[in-house]
Amino acid sequence: MNHFQYKGAELFAEEVPLKEIAAQVGTPFYAYSHATLTRHFKAFDDSFAGVPHTICYSVKANSTQSVLKTFINLGGGVDIVSGGELYRALKAGVDPKKVVYSGVGKKDDEIEFALTTGILMFNVESEQELTRISEIATRCGKNAGIAIRVNPDVDPGTHPYITTGLKNAKFGITIERALQEYTRAMTLPGIDVIGIDMHIGSQLTKVNPFVDSIEKLKIMIGTLRAQGIDLKYFDCGGGLGIQYNAEEPPLPLDYGKEIVAATKDLGMHLVFEPGRNIVGNAGILVAKTLFTKSRDDKNFIMIDAGMNDLARPALYDSYHGVQAVNKDQDGVIVADIVGPICESGDFLAKGREVPMFKQNDLVAFMSAGAYGFAMSSSYNSRPRVAEVMVKGDKFEVIRERETIEDLIKGEKIASFL
Repeated sequence: MNHFQYKGAELFAEEVPLKEIAAQVGTPFYAYSHATLTRHFKAFDDSFAGVPHTICYSVKANSTQSVLKTFINLGGGVDIVSGGELYRALKAGVDPKKVVYSGVGKKDDEIEFALTTGILMFNVESEQELTRISEIATRCGKNAGIAIRVNPDVDPGTHPYITTGLKNAKFGITIERALQEYTRAMTLPGIDVIGIDMHIGSQLTKVNPFVDSIEKLKIMIGTLRAQGIDLKYFDCGGGLGIQYNAEEPPLPLDYGKEIVAATKDLGMHLVFEPGRNIVGNAGILVAKTLFTKSRDDKNFIMIDAGMNDLARPALYDSYHGVQAVNKDQDGVIVADIVGPICESGDFLAKGREVPMFKQNDLVAFMSAGAYGFAMSSSYNSRPRVAEVMVKGDKFEVIRERETIEDLIKGEKIASFL
Protein backbone atom coordinates (compact mmCIF):
# COMPACT_ATOMS: atom_id res chain seq x y z
CA MET A 1 0.00 0.00 0.00
CA ASN A 2 1.20 3.48 -0.88
CA HIS A 3 0.88 5.66 2.22
CA PHE A 4 1.27 8.88 0.20
CA GLN A 5 -1.95 9.01 -1.76
CA TYR A 6 -4.74 11.31 -2.89
CA LYS A 7 -8.09 11.55 -1.21
CA GLY A 8 -10.08 13.51 -3.70
CA ALA A 9 -7.80 16.31 -4.85
CA GLU A 10 -5.67 16.35 -1.67
CA LEU A 11 -2.39 14.48 -1.17
CA PHE A 12 -2.17 12.76 2.20
CA ALA A 13 0.60 11.18 4.25
CA GLU A 14 -1.22 8.24 5.80
CA GLU A 15 -4.32 9.96 7.29
CA VAL A 16 -2.89 13.48 7.46
CA PRO A 17 -3.37 16.02 4.65
CA LEU A 18 0.01 17.46 3.70
CA LYS A 19 -1.44 20.96 3.42
CA GLU A 20 -2.23 20.75 7.14
CA ILE A 21 1.39 19.97 7.96
CA ALA A 22 2.52 22.84 5.70
CA ALA A 23 0.15 25.22 7.47
CA GLN A 24 1.53 24.30 10.89
CA VAL A 25 5.20 23.68 10.13
CA GLY A 26 5.86 25.86 7.08
CA THR A 27 7.82 24.86 3.99
CA PRO A 28 10.02 23.21 2.92
CA PHE A 29 9.76 20.08 5.06
CA TYR A 30 10.45 16.37 4.85
CA ALA A 31 7.61 14.03 5.81
CA TYR A 32 8.09 10.34 6.64
CA SER A 33 5.42 7.67 6.85
CA HIS A 34 5.87 5.46 9.90
CA ALA A 35 3.68 2.76 8.33
CA THR A 36 5.88 2.67 5.21
CA LEU A 37 9.10 2.51 7.21
CA THR A 38 7.69 -0.38 9.22
CA ARG A 39 6.33 -2.26 6.20
CA HIS A 40 9.58 -1.95 4.25
CA PHE A 41 11.75 -3.08 7.15
CA LYS A 42 9.54 -6.09 7.84
CA ALA A 43 9.43 -7.03 4.15
CA PHE A 44 13.24 -7.12 4.05
CA ASP A 45 13.58 -8.88 7.40
CA ASP A 46 10.92 -11.48 6.58
CA SER A 47 12.75 -12.37 3.37
CA PHE A 48 15.43 -14.02 5.51
CA ALA A 49 13.17 -15.48 8.19
CA GLY A 50 14.50 -18.99 7.63
CA VAL A 51 18.18 -18.23 8.21
CA PRO A 52 20.25 -16.61 10.98
CA HIS A 53 20.54 -12.94 10.03
CA THR A 54 20.72 -9.36 11.26
CA ILE A 55 19.38 -6.32 9.42
CA CYS A 56 21.85 -3.49 10.04
CA TYR A 57 20.13 -0.44 8.57
CA SER A 58 22.53 1.85 6.70
CA VAL A 59 22.44 5.05 8.74
CA LYS A 60 23.92 7.20 5.96
CA ALA A 61 20.67 6.93 3.97
CA ASN A 62 18.72 8.77 6.66
CA SER A 63 20.21 9.34 10.10
CA THR A 64 17.25 11.05 11.80
CA GLN A 65 16.82 9.51 15.24
CA SER A 66 13.09 8.81 14.90
CA VAL A 67 13.82 6.82 11.74
CA LEU A 68 16.58 4.90 13.53
CA LYS A 69 14.33 4.26 16.52
CA THR A 70 11.61 2.87 14.26
CA PHE A 71 13.98 0.18 12.95
CA ILE A 72 15.61 -0.48 16.32
CA ASN A 73 12.16 -1.12 17.80
CA LEU A 74 11.67 -3.75 15.09
CA GLY A 75 14.86 -5.56 16.12
CA GLY A 76 17.23 -3.93 13.67
CA GLY A 77 20.85 -2.95 14.06
CA VAL A 78 22.83 -0.34 12.13
CA ASP A 79 25.63 -0.01 9.63
CA ILE A 80 27.64 3.14 10.37
CA VAL A 81 30.42 5.02 8.61
CA SER A 82 31.38 7.57 11.28
CA GLY A 83 31.58 8.16 15.01
CA GLY A 84 28.73 10.62 14.65
CA GLU A 85 26.48 7.95 13.20
CA LEU A 86 27.42 5.64 16.07
CA TYR A 87 26.52 8.37 18.57
CA ARG A 88 23.16 8.91 16.88
CA ALA A 89 22.35 5.21 16.86
CA LEU A 90 23.32 4.76 20.51
CA LYS A 91 21.11 7.72 21.47
CA ALA A 92 18.28 6.00 19.60
CA GLY A 93 18.85 2.84 21.66
CA VAL A 94 20.69 0.46 19.34
CA ASP A 95 22.21 -2.74 20.72
CA PRO A 96 26.00 -2.28 20.22
CA LYS A 97 26.24 -5.96 19.25
CA LYS A 98 24.10 -5.13 16.21
CA VAL A 99 26.48 -2.43 14.94
CA VAL A 100 28.87 -2.86 12.02
CA TYR A 101 31.31 -0.06 11.17
CA SER A 102 32.14 0.47 7.48
CA GLY A 103 34.00 3.25 5.67
CA VAL A 104 37.48 3.85 4.32
CA GLY A 105 38.53 6.67 6.63
CA LYS A 106 38.00 5.75 10.28
CA LYS A 107 39.84 8.13 12.63
CA ASP A 108 41.61 7.03 15.81
CA ASP A 109 39.03 8.56 18.14
CA GLU A 110 36.20 6.96 16.13
CA ILE A 111 37.86 3.53 16.32
CA GLU A 112 38.35 3.92 20.06
CA PHE A 113 34.73 5.05 20.53
CA ALA A 114 33.49 1.98 18.67
CA LEU A 115 35.80 -0.32 20.63
CA THR A 116 34.71 1.02 24.01
CA THR A 117 31.09 0.83 22.90
CA GLY A 118 31.55 -2.87 22.10
CA ILE A 119 30.26 -3.00 18.52
CA LEU A 120 29.93 -6.29 16.66
CA MET A 121 32.63 -5.69 14.06
CA PHE A 122 34.62 -3.31 11.91
CA ASN A 123 34.44 -3.79 8.15
CA VAL A 124 38.12 -3.21 7.39
CA GLU A 125 38.84 -1.46 4.09
CA SER A 126 42.66 -1.23 3.93
CA GLU A 127 45.81 -2.87 5.19
CA GLN A 128 46.82 0.19 7.21
CA GLU A 129 43.38 0.36 8.83
CA LEU A 130 43.72 -3.22 10.04
CA THR A 131 47.08 -2.40 11.60
CA ARG A 132 45.69 0.73 13.27
CA ILE A 133 42.68 -1.06 14.73
CA SER A 134 45.04 -3.66 16.20
CA GLU A 135 47.21 -0.95 17.76
CA ILE A 136 44.27 0.94 19.27
CA ALA A 137 42.54 -2.23 20.50
CA THR A 138 45.75 -3.37 22.19
CA ARG A 139 46.23 0.02 23.85
CA CYS A 140 42.62 -0.02 25.09
CA GLY A 141 42.79 -3.62 26.29
CA LYS A 142 39.99 -4.59 23.91
CA ASN A 143 39.44 -7.16 21.17
CA ALA A 144 38.10 -5.80 17.88
CA GLY A 145 35.81 -8.03 15.87
CA ILE A 146 36.69 -7.54 12.22
CA ALA A 147 35.56 -8.50 8.75
CA ILE A 148 37.53 -7.55 5.69
CA ARG A 149 35.57 -5.72 3.01
CA VAL A 150 36.47 -7.66 -0.09
CA ASN A 151 36.22 -5.94 -3.44
CA PRO A 152 34.86 -8.61 -5.83
CA ASP A 153 35.37 -6.54 -9.01
CA VAL A 154 31.78 -7.07 -10.18
CA ASP A 155 30.03 -4.38 -12.23
CA PRO A 156 26.72 -3.61 -10.47
CA GLY A 157 25.30 -1.69 -13.43
CA THR A 158 24.48 1.48 -11.52
CA HIS A 159 25.60 5.13 -11.59
CA PRO A 160 29.42 5.36 -11.52
CA TYR A 161 29.35 7.65 -8.48
CA ILE A 162 27.59 4.96 -6.41
CA THR A 163 29.49 1.95 -7.78
CA THR A 164 31.72 0.61 -5.01
CA GLY A 165 32.79 -2.92 -5.93
CA LEU A 166 34.97 -2.47 -9.00
CA LYS A 167 38.74 -2.87 -8.88
CA ASN A 168 39.35 0.88 -9.27
CA ALA A 169 36.99 1.88 -6.44
CA LYS A 170 38.36 3.40 -3.23
CA PHE A 171 36.43 0.84 -1.19
CA GLY A 172 37.58 -2.52 0.10
CA ILE A 173 40.54 -4.78 -0.62
CA THR A 174 41.02 -6.99 -3.68
CA ILE A 175 40.39 -10.71 -3.27
CA GLU A 176 44.04 -11.55 -3.79
CA ARG A 177 45.25 -9.06 -1.20
CA ALA A 178 42.42 -9.88 1.21
CA LEU A 179 43.58 -13.48 1.48
CA GLN A 180 46.96 -12.24 2.68
CA GLU A 181 45.36 -9.79 5.09
CA TYR A 182 43.21 -12.49 6.68
CA THR A 183 46.33 -14.54 7.32
CA ARG A 184 48.05 -11.48 8.81
CA ALA A 185 44.99 -10.55 10.88
CA MET A 186 45.14 -13.91 12.64
CA THR A 187 48.57 -12.94 14.02
CA LEU A 188 47.69 -9.41 15.16
CA PRO A 189 47.02 -8.64 18.83
CA GLY A 190 43.60 -7.26 19.70
CA ILE A 191 42.02 -8.62 16.50
CA ASP A 192 39.21 -11.15 16.46
CA VAL A 193 38.63 -12.34 12.88
CA ILE A 194 34.89 -13.08 12.70
CA GLY A 195 33.54 -12.13 9.29
CA ILE A 196 33.75 -11.22 5.63
CA ASP A 197 32.09 -8.24 4.00
CA MET A 198 31.11 -6.99 0.55
CA HIS A 199 29.24 -3.97 -0.77
CA ILE A 200 29.20 -3.46 -4.53
CA GLY A 201 27.10 -0.34 -5.04
CA SER A 202 23.84 1.48 -4.50
CA GLN A 203 20.50 1.57 -6.33
CA LEU A 204 21.02 -1.85 -7.93
CA THR A 205 18.04 -3.12 -9.90
CA LYS A 206 19.23 -6.66 -10.62
CA VAL A 207 20.04 -9.55 -8.27
CA ASN A 208 22.73 -11.06 -10.50
CA PRO A 209 25.57 -8.75 -9.38
CA PHE A 210 24.90 -9.69 -5.74
CA VAL A 211 24.92 -13.41 -6.54
CA ASP A 212 28.01 -13.14 -8.74
CA SER A 213 29.86 -11.37 -5.92
CA ILE A 214 28.77 -13.97 -3.37
CA GLU A 215 30.00 -16.77 -5.63
CA LYS A 216 33.43 -15.15 -5.80
CA LEU A 217 33.58 -14.73 -2.03
CA LYS A 218 32.42 -18.33 -1.44
CA ILE A 219 35.57 -19.56 -3.17
CA MET A 220 37.61 -17.29 -0.93
CA ILE A 221 35.78 -18.52 2.19
CA GLY A 222 36.63 -22.09 1.19
CA THR A 223 40.28 -21.17 0.84
CA LEU A 224 40.28 -19.52 4.26
CA ARG A 225 38.59 -22.48 5.89
CA ALA A 226 41.24 -24.76 4.42
CA GLN A 227 43.79 -22.59 6.26
CA GLY A 228 41.88 -22.91 9.54
CA ILE A 229 40.22 -19.50 9.36
CA ASP A 230 36.53 -20.14 9.98
CA LEU A 231 34.36 -17.04 9.70
CA LYS A 232 31.00 -16.64 11.45
CA TYR A 233 29.47 -13.60 9.74
CA PHE A 234 28.87 -12.92 6.05
CA ASP A 235 28.00 -9.24 5.55
CA CYS A 236 26.30 -9.10 2.16
CA GLY A 237 26.13 -5.30 2.22
CA GLY A 238 23.24 -3.28 0.87
CA GLY A 239 22.45 -1.56 -2.38
CA LEU A 240 19.08 -2.99 -3.43
CA GLY A 241 17.33 -0.26 -5.41
CA ILE A 242 13.87 1.28 -5.40
CA GLN A 243 11.53 2.64 -8.03
CA TYR A 244 12.02 6.36 -8.61
CA ASN A 245 10.67 6.39 -12.14
CA ALA A 246 10.65 3.41 -14.53
CA GLU A 247 13.09 1.16 -12.67
CA GLU A 248 11.96 -2.38 -11.90
CA PRO A 249 14.06 -3.51 -8.92
CA PRO A 250 13.42 -6.98 -7.49
CA LEU A 251 11.14 -7.30 -4.50
CA PRO A 252 12.91 -8.07 -1.21
CA LEU A 253 11.29 -11.52 -1.23
CA ASP A 254 12.80 -12.36 -4.62
CA TYR A 255 16.15 -10.90 -3.60
CA GLY A 256 16.01 -12.95 -0.40
CA LYS A 257 15.35 -16.21 -2.23
CA GLU A 258 18.39 -15.70 -4.45
CA ILE A 259 20.71 -14.71 -1.61
CA VAL A 260 19.57 -17.56 0.65
CA ALA A 261 20.10 -20.04 -2.18
CA ALA A 262 23.58 -18.67 -2.88
CA THR A 263 24.68 -18.83 0.76
CA LYS A 264 22.78 -21.89 2.05
CA ASP A 265 25.81 -24.20 2.27
CA LEU A 266 28.03 -21.75 4.16
CA GLY A 267 26.42 -22.07 7.58
CA MET A 268 27.12 -18.41 8.31
CA HIS A 269 25.13 -15.67 10.04
CA LEU A 270 24.09 -13.22 7.32
CA VAL A 271 24.27 -9.46 7.82
CA PHE A 272 22.53 -6.98 5.53
CA GLU A 273 22.92 -3.21 5.24
CA PRO A 274 19.78 -1.94 3.47
CA GLY A 275 19.28 1.82 3.43
CA ARG A 276 17.56 3.30 0.42
CA ASN A 277 15.43 0.18 -0.02
CA ILE A 278 13.59 0.72 3.25
CA VAL A 279 13.59 4.52 3.63
CA GLY A 280 13.60 5.84 0.06
CA ASN A 281 9.90 5.62 -0.68
CA ALA A 282 8.93 6.32 2.91
CA GLY A 283 9.72 10.03 2.69
CA ILE A 284 8.88 13.07 0.59
CA LEU A 285 9.97 16.69 0.39
CA VAL A 286 7.24 19.33 0.30
CA ALA A 287 7.99 22.83 -0.99
CA LYS A 288 6.04 25.92 -2.01
CA THR A 289 6.00 27.67 -5.37
CA LEU A 290 7.42 31.18 -5.11
CA PHE A 291 7.33 32.42 -8.71
CA THR A 292 6.92 31.20 -12.27
CA LYS A 293 8.33 32.65 -15.46
CA SER A 294 8.60 31.85 -19.16
CA ARG A 295 11.44 32.78 -21.47
CA ASP A 296 11.15 31.96 -25.18
CA ASP A 297 10.25 28.26 -25.11
CA LYS A 298 11.56 27.72 -21.57
CA ASN A 299 9.40 27.58 -18.45
CA PHE A 300 10.63 27.87 -14.88
CA ILE A 301 8.90 27.13 -11.60
CA MET A 302 10.79 28.67 -8.68
CA ILE A 303 10.25 26.99 -5.31
CA ASP A 304 11.50 27.53 -1.76
CA ALA A 305 13.53 24.29 -1.72
CA GLY A 306 16.85 23.98 -3.52
CA MET A 307 19.80 21.73 -4.19
CA ASN A 308 20.93 22.29 -0.62
CA ASP A 309 17.72 20.59 0.56
CA LEU A 310 17.63 17.76 -2.00
CA ALA A 311 21.02 17.31 -3.66
CA ARG A 312 20.44 14.13 -5.69
CA PRO A 313 19.12 15.76 -8.90
CA ALA A 314 22.08 18.16 -9.04
CA LEU A 315 24.63 15.47 -8.09
CA TYR A 316 23.42 12.53 -10.14
CA ASP A 317 20.77 14.01 -12.44
CA SER A 318 18.42 11.85 -10.40
CA TYR A 319 14.68 11.60 -10.90
CA HIS A 320 12.11 12.36 -8.22
CA GLY A 321 8.44 12.18 -9.04
CA VAL A 322 6.62 15.52 -8.78
CA GLN A 323 3.06 15.70 -7.47
CA ALA A 324 0.73 18.56 -6.59
CA VAL A 325 -0.35 18.59 -2.95
CA ASN A 326 -3.67 19.97 -4.19
CA LYS A 327 -4.67 19.01 -7.72
CA ASP A 328 -6.24 22.33 -8.73
CA GLN A 329 -3.76 23.29 -11.45
CA ASP A 330 -5.03 24.17 -14.90
CA GLY A 331 -3.34 21.49 -17.01
CA VAL A 332 0.34 20.57 -17.36
CA ILE A 333 3.47 22.29 -18.56
CA VAL A 334 7.02 21.29 -19.51
CA ALA A 335 9.26 23.16 -17.11
CA ASP A 336 12.35 23.20 -14.94
CA ILE A 337 11.57 23.23 -11.22
CA VAL A 338 14.39 25.23 -9.67
CA GLY A 339 15.40 26.50 -6.28
CA PRO A 340 16.77 29.78 -4.90
CA ILE A 341 20.44 28.70 -4.83
CA CYS A 342 22.86 30.79 -6.89
CA GLU A 343 24.00 27.85 -9.03
CA SER A 344 22.88 26.86 -12.52
CA GLY A 345 22.79 23.27 -11.26
CA ASP A 346 20.11 24.16 -8.72
CA PHE A 347 17.20 22.15 -10.06
CA LEU A 348 14.95 19.44 -8.67
CA ALA A 349 13.33 18.54 -11.98
CA LYS A 350 14.50 19.50 -15.45
CA GLY A 351 12.51 19.60 -18.70
CA ARG A 352 9.69 17.64 -17.09
CA GLU A 353 5.95 17.61 -17.75
CA VAL A 354 4.50 18.75 -14.43
CA PRO A 355 1.30 20.37 -13.17
CA MET A 356 1.00 24.04 -14.09
CA PHE A 357 1.93 25.25 -10.63
CA LYS A 358 1.12 28.81 -9.66
CA GLN A 359 2.34 31.00 -6.80
CA ASN A 360 1.89 29.45 -3.32
CA ASP A 361 1.02 25.99 -4.66
CA LEU A 362 2.55 23.12 -2.69
CA VAL A 363 4.82 20.72 -4.58
CA ALA A 364 5.71 17.20 -3.36
CA PHE A 365 8.93 15.49 -4.44
CA MET A 366 8.45 11.77 -4.02
CA SER A 367 10.86 9.01 -2.98
CA ALA A 368 13.00 11.47 -1.03
CA GLY A 369 13.40 9.52 2.20
CA ALA A 370 16.93 8.34 1.37
CA TYR A 371 19.86 10.72 0.84
CA GLY A 372 17.48 13.68 1.14
CA PHE A 373 17.85 15.47 4.44
CA ALA A 374 20.94 13.36 5.17
CA MET A 375 22.82 15.09 2.32
CA SER A 376 21.34 18.54 2.88
CA SER A 377 23.39 21.59 3.81
CA SER A 378 23.07 25.23 4.74
CA TYR A 379 24.71 26.43 1.50
CA ASN A 380 23.86 30.08 0.72
CA SER A 381 23.23 30.38 4.48
CA ARG A 382 19.86 28.68 4.16
CA PRO A 383 18.69 26.99 7.37
CA ARG A 384 18.07 23.26 7.00
CA VAL A 385 14.42 22.28 6.80
CA ALA A 386 12.07 20.66 9.31
CA GLU A 387 11.39 16.93 9.40
CA VAL A 388 8.04 15.40 10.31
CA MET A 389 6.94 11.83 11.02
CA VAL A 390 3.35 10.78 10.39
CA LYS A 391 1.67 7.86 12.11
CA GLY A 392 -1.97 7.31 11.29
CA ASP A 393 -3.88 10.54 11.78
CA LYS A 394 -1.15 12.25 13.80
CA PHE A 395 2.19 13.84 13.05
CA GLU A 396 5.09 15.23 15.04
CA VAL A 397 8.00 17.46 14.17
CA ILE A 398 11.01 15.19 14.70
CA ARG A 399 13.57 17.84 13.77
CA GLU A 400 12.94 21.54 14.23
CA ARG A 401 13.63 23.84 11.32
CA GLU A 402 16.98 25.54 11.80
CA THR A 403 16.98 29.27 12.50
CA ILE A 404 19.27 31.89 11.06
CA GLU A 405 20.86 32.08 14.52
CA ASP A 406 21.73 28.37 14.21
CA LEU A 407 23.75 29.19 11.09
CA ILE A 408 26.47 30.94 13.07
CA LYS A 409 26.45 28.67 16.10
CA GLY A 410 30.06 27.85 16.93
CA GLU A 411 31.46 30.70 14.85
CA LYS A 412 33.35 33.70 16.16
CA ILE A 413 34.93 36.73 14.60
CA ALA A 414 38.69 36.55 14.94
CA SER A 415 40.03 38.73 17.74
CA PHE A 416 42.48 40.47 15.38
CA LEU A 417 39.69 41.81 13.14
